[in-house]
Amino acid sequence: MSDLRRPDPRPLYAQVEAILNERIVSGAWKSGQALPAEPELAHELGVSPGTLRRALGGLERRHLIERRQGRGTYVARQTSRQALGLFFRVRTLDGQPADPETFVTGVSTGPATAEEAAVLQLEPGTPVHRVDRSRHLGGEPRIAERITLPAELFPGFSLPLAPDQLGSEIYVHYRTAHGIIVVHLEESLSATTATEADSAVLGCPVGTPLLLIERVTFDAARRAVEMRVSRLDTRGHRYAVELT
Repeated sequence: MSDLRRPDPRPLYAQVEAILNERIVSGAWKSGQALPAEPELAHELGVSPGTLRRALGGLERRHLIERRQGRGTYVARQTSRQALGLFFRVRTLDGQPADPETFVTGVSTGPATAEEAAVLQLEPGTPVHRVDRSRHLGGEPRIAERITLPAELFPGFSLPLAPDQLGSEIYVHYRTAHGIIVVHLEESLSATTATEADSAVLGCPVGTPLLLIERVTFDAARRAVEMRVSRLDTRGHRYAVELT
């Protein structure tokens, strides 16, 4: 755990946030657990109430804690619906949230390619799990995606476990089964066209325009924990990003 008495160039509130972040990441504070009262926590850490509240605000913005009016502050307990709202950005053409139905088509484990290793900050050849999924929107296949995960962080990925637990919102499974709390992602978007493999999954002609979404996901410990490549048929949907 960090020690506030040691020299640290970061602002004091950032140091406090790091300490509290570590308590959540390490499991010292469990999902759904109430945090100590703010005066008690500020006294323990030797900081002012204002500094503590600023640190808690940072955790709340990253969806690691939630404040309940009149009841206190709790470690966030993320549901599939909440995770979907936070991390799934596909909308209908009139701007309404799309509700995907997800099908796991395969799970395999093998050595990381050079690209996978670079993105996930691994040595080439390090074991990774690959999850292939088809996501249906309005009853039709619209997204083909591959998710790559460091095997060391996600033990036990194998069929028949996967179809039951890696469906609608996989980030909840990361948290409940592996203690991996997703707090940040980076994406790049580009245009591509459907390959024969895409055509087989999406039922569209080869050469159909698709949106290529390349995502890297980071956990609360700032590790790259997921590489995701999604190929979206945009004939009935769009990709929406909100900036706050």
